Amino acid sequence: MEQTNQSFLATEKIGKLMRKYAIPCIISLLVGALYNIVDQIFIANADYLGSYGNAANTVVFPLTVIALGIAVMIGDGCCAFVSISLGANNKDNAHKCVGNAILLCVISSIVLTVIYLIFMEPILTAFGGRVNDETFAYAKEYFFWIALGIPFYIFGQAMNPVIRSDGSPKFAMFAILAGAITNIILDPIFIYPMKMGMMGAAIATVIGQILTALLSLYYICRMRSVKLNKKSFVFFGDIMKGFLSLGLTSFLAQISLVISMAAVQNMCTKYGAMDMIFGQPEYAQIPLAVLGIVMKFFQIAISISIGLAAGCIPIVGYNIGAKRKDRAKKLFTYLLVTEAIIGLIALLIVELFPKQLIGIFGAGNESAYYTEFAIKSFRVYLCMMVLAMVNKGSFIYLQALGKAALSTTISMAREIVFGVFLPIIFPIFWGLDGILYSFPAADILTFIIAAVIIRKTYKELSEAPLKN
Repeated sequence: MEQTNQSFLATEKIGKLMRKYAIPCIISLLVGALYNIVDQIFIANADYLGSYGNAANTVVFPLTVIALGIAVMIGDGCCAFVSISLGANNKDNAHKCVGNAILLCVISSIVLTVIYLIFMEPILTAFGGRVNDETFAYAKEYFFWIALGIPFYIFGQAMNPVIRSDGSPKFAMFAILAGAITNIILDPIFIYPMKMGMMGAAIATVIGQILTALLSLYYICRMRSVKLNKKSFVFFGDIMKGFLSLGLTSFLAQISLVISMAAVQNMCTKYGAMDMIFGQPEYAQIPLAVLGIVMKFFQIAISISIGLAAGCIPIVGYNIGAKRKDRAKKLFTYLLVTEAIIGLIALLIVELFPKQLIGIFGAGNESAYYTEFAIKSFRVYLCMMVLAMVNKGSFIYLQALGKAALSTTISMAREIVFGVFLPIIFPIFWGLDGILYSFPAADILTFIIAAVIIRKTYKELSEAPLKN
């Protein structure tokens, strides 16, 4: 049985703690990422859907990220707040925080679902859905069912870090894994023999999300370090302000990513129409479909990056609350080195095996133009993976230190200042290829800012007297 006393976070070896908390978190996020990725793989390999279904999936993907943004703001903020509260032996604030987080999940998810259903067509249009009629029709079909599952998705994703903060990273991993496996089993059944198309892929996803939400609810009712009661479910302004401010960076990171995706997808549609090949109606959806696939692989890599850092949140929060800055500094070093190593492995994969990667997403059923553009996209768009991983890890670690404003600044610089303006400016000079160049350029510029902040953070963590 896992320990219920959180004091071991201030005494256990840093490397062991990082493995205990980060690995389940990484697996949870990877499995969570698989929901949309698995849908896209099965859709792409269905000959009656192909690149049209692939492009439709790409259009809807940013809209699921908005829901995820709300979930991680509530969940990561609550996780950090609870960990700091437990480190300071303030259990009263901890249980109030969890109760308020649950209330916010319910209210925000219902509001988002209603907005999605009422404004479905203009929302899909804003994300490039009208590249052609087939793509738009598939996007509407898929999005309708995904929207209905939003309340379950937000609750399951938000409660996952809360469960980790209670000292149960393995159960958090299990809850996400159970839902994803359900999706993986149902997807091929609904898409192939039952021929349910985009609707089948979406329904399989929602069923998996419902299972994750139910498992999360089961655990929350039986938390170890935090005991919920009626008072937990009364809104406390100071508590909400406290944990939402800690989770704001996670929210802005996701929402700014959505804004960046919207810019990329619209530029893809605009400059694809000007291209000699992709300007032809039968190939118009290819750039959008391919960029979606490349972003999905990036999502896998960045899930590892986020998992490494997010898994450290309870450790950092507890040690800061216990005034052990020396341990927080050591953990920061471990994190940055690990992020760089994982980034290098991911870089080698995309540079050496792009054809094999695109083959997973049904390239064999598509034209040579599809494969050629996909190979180039993988190699150019993701060539700065190492910097991207280090940048993301730094953002989340600063958030765990309670430096929400600083973390938000560099996150927003990456996704909005660089992630939006560069995809708009670069294609003016390099056409469709300019969209590909914009991504590594944004990571380079962001790292210059991040390097300065990393150095400053090390200096601040070194100011505390070391303890043995």
